[in-house]
Amino acid sequence: MTISLKFCGAAGTVTGSCYLLSHPRGRVLIDCGLFQGPKTLRELNYGALPFDPAKIDAVLVTHAHIDHSGLLPKLCNAGYAGKIIATVETNALLEWMLPDSGAIQEGEVQRLNQRNARRGRPEVEPIYTRAEAEAMLSRLTAIARDAWSEIMPGVRARFHDAGHILGAASIELEVMTDDPKQRLLRILFSGDIGPDIKPFHSGPEAAENFDYVVIEATYGDRERTRLTDEARRTTLKSVVTEARSTGGNLIIPAFAVERTQELLADLVTLTAKGEIPPMPTFLDSPLAIRATEVFERFHDQLRLPPDIADPFHAPHIHFIATAEQSMALDRVAGGAIIIAASGMCDAGRIRYHLKSNLWRSDATVLLVGYQAPGTMGALLQSGVASVRIHGQEVKVAARIRTIDAYSGHADRGELLAWLEARLPIFRGVFITHGEDAALASLKDGILAKGLAKADVVIPRLDQTFILHPAETPRAVAAAEPPRLDPVKTEMLRAGRDWHNDYASFLLDLQDSIAKTAGERNRQILLRRLREVLTEKR
Repeated sequence: MTISLKFCGAAGTVTGSCYLLSHPRGRVLIDCGLFQGPKTLRELNYGALPFDPAKIDAVLVTHAHIDHSGLLPKLCNAGYAGKIIATVETNALLEWMLPDSGAIQEGEVQRLNQRNARRGRPEVEPIYTRAEAEAMLSRLTAIARDAWSEIMPGVRARFHDAGHILGAASIELEVMTDDPKQRLLRILFSGDIGPDIKPFHSGPEAAENFDYVVIEATYGDRERTRLTDEARRTTLKSVVTEARSTGGNLIIPAFAVERTQELLADLVTLTAKGEIPPMPTFLDSPLAIRATEVFERFHDQLRLPPDIADPFHAPHIHFIATAEQSMALDRVAGGAIIIAASGMCDAGRIRYHLKSNLWRSDATVLLVGYQAPGTMGALLQSGVASVRIHGQEVKVAARIRTIDAYSGHADRGELLAWLEARLPIFRGVFITHGEDAALASLKDGILAKGLAKADVVIPRLDQTFILHPAETPRAVAAAEPPRLDPVKTEMLRAGRDWHNDYASFLLDLQDSIAKTAGERNRQILLRRLREVLTEKR
């Protein structure tokens, strides 16, 4: 009786979480996330899924973040006809997040097709539309935490609080086998694991005694300072105070779910205690507004400031719903806080606010979440002098600040402690959802602490392993060529693909032309460049 696990996403990358568990009685998909980051990686979202969706029998979702759920509408469009199982809180968030994702994709494709029309290029289609996302919401099925549920013959699941965001879970599976000595194969998928100290949640939980564990490694190479609630707010206060002293706007790219609500709660608390003045604060994200309503609905599950009656609202906080209201913020020259998605600056309304404020020397941009390699957030964090937004060069004169205290991911020590609490682990540990350095560092830590009796594996994208209750995992030879060839894989490991290099080259070219004195010298520069391009052909 063969049981296999295929890593269809988040293998050698931090996004696109998707794992396919196959056994003789059926197939179970754990997560179906959108790839984010460099364009080379995002192009995978448009290609065919690496399995037949019509042959999937059940889908389990760890949490609502788009890199774990964002391809669910595509999965249903491609033939999946079953239930999508998650916690009730995750489903409540997905009801807003997936249609919003579809609308964003429609908008981006519309702008791209306008440019393609001018260039004589063919039109492209969105991965899915808002309407298609809305159509699949009826598939969402809630599951209770800490209770076993049979999801299909021979497979039952139990969800544990992962402490990452509202509704997030680690998923425990028991799969029937034909082994007379050990009838069950026990597997744990960590999902995204929250830190021990987080604004809204206690530490993550789960069971122990597994054959295999799949663990995330987003911060597998980092150790963070543990900050109390007061220390975290003090850190935020210092950035707000600095931004206010310069007179410009404070722009905060924030994930619409959880990160935005944490920021609102801390800003409301700091203002209520008189530690910062009531600065005009604009939440410019329809999705974040809807998500805040979900957080209010499940407020009894959150660890909220005890002395604040309403942590998400105050007279100086304004929720911006319409596009017209959003565009009107361009007239706000300074003294305001603008919070908008996306958290990695790759889409949504934040790009318009960055375009309006990055070039201002009195402005501040505060990054409060993980910035995947190749995203605009990562480029800003690295200190680039210019970026391209909507096809235009924008100089970076604003101060770029980072606060890591709001991270929703456990750091290296917390990941190792979480894994140690799952012992014994008999057959293998798979490390996913991380960059190369994070994956390697966490593997070294696991081996050094002796946390696995058997193999510790860093799987490649689309790699499949045979799982057996009495054996270590065995890799299966690939039947099809990889979706990412070695060249693309190497570029992604460097944190930049050719799209990033192309954008950087255009900025450098414009700068070189501007610095070259005289039209004659500029003509010579362009002629030399054209000669090089001709030689390459």
